[in-house]
Amino acid sequence: MAGSSGFQLGVVGSLTLSVASSVSIVICNKALMSTLGFPFATTLTSWHLMVTFCSLYAAQRFHFFEPKSIDAKTVILFGFLNGSSIGFLNLSLGFNSIGFYQMTKLAIIPFTVLLETLFLNKTFSQSIKLSLLVLLLGVGIASVTDLNLNFVGSVLSALAIATTCVGQIMTNTIQKRLKVSSTQLLYQSSPYQAAILFATGPFVDQLLTNQSVFSYDYKLIVLAFIVLSCSIAVIVNFSTFLVIGTTSPVTYQVLGHLKTCLILFIGYIILHDPFTVRNIVGILIAIFGMALYSYFSVQESQRKSASDVLPVSQMAQKEAAPLLAIKNNDKNDDETAK
Repeated sequence: MAGSSGFQLGVVGSLTLSVASSVSIVICNKALMSTLGFPFATTLTSWHLMVTFCSLYAAQRFHFFEPKSIDAKTVILFGFLNGSSIGFLNLSLGFNSIGFYQMTKLAIIPFTVLLETLFLNKTFSQSIKLSLLVLLLGVGIASVTDLNLNFVGSVLSALAIATTCVGQIMTNTIQKRLKVSSTQLLYQSSPYQAAILFATGPFVDQLLTNQSVFSYDYKLIVLAFIVLSCSIAVIVNFSTFLVIGTTSPVTYQVLGHLKTCLILFIGYIILHDPFTVRNIVGILIAIFGMALYSYFSVQESQRKSASDVLPVSQMAQKEAAPLLAIKNNDKNDDETAK
């Protein structure tokens, strides 16, 4: 029981850390890109991952965690998928309208459920599916605006959905199958993710912004915000792997939509972004959907725990039955002898 309580506390802590760090980095990056005029999102992400790797390298040198080797093929494939996912999401945003980009992010949840059902034989109850539907409806109302379609943007969105779903499922599967922690997996994979984005980031950013990251005028305040963004990114990357490893890819996506709602709300309060009745209604529906998802997930987790304990207790009763029979026979023999 104490172990279960400790695990649940750890899950709550990882979810809280993920939300807090993600909201913080969005506010920081919004100031960096919108206010200070630094538009190179993909290149910035490659710096995030390089700083994350350097931080983890220093941490393991000081014995904060024990590194664990993972076969090169798995790590390279994993790093390639996650790095490509970030690149395709940025390209999708560049070639599509904001509304279609938000629809792309919404589509990640049902496709993750579909992939886990088909290839991992995972089952999702009708209650969970209903709560996810309510959640997606709320986020859609709050964030989706126009839905202008184009062929290139649609292909990029499809690639973004596929690589994101597979990458997040692999994050969960690798940690459980190879018994590696989120820190160990992030330490092994972050150099490969950083490498693919470092190599492709400047070209992707120039394609999207018509500006070169190499000719940008780096002022002191811009450098300060870049350092701050990279520092927060270490926590974001760590908490992402932690959440997916301790919960599931679907739960992580649900958490991501909670972040979307919080960012919309904080954007209105702090950054004075436009906020309408539609945003408010959508956020309230999404929060209701997340509450339903959390409730049904806890209920199913408790039922699963009870079903795991039940066979053990039944087995103990079966093992005890012959002993009771022997004792009863001995007792009858004694009474006969008397």
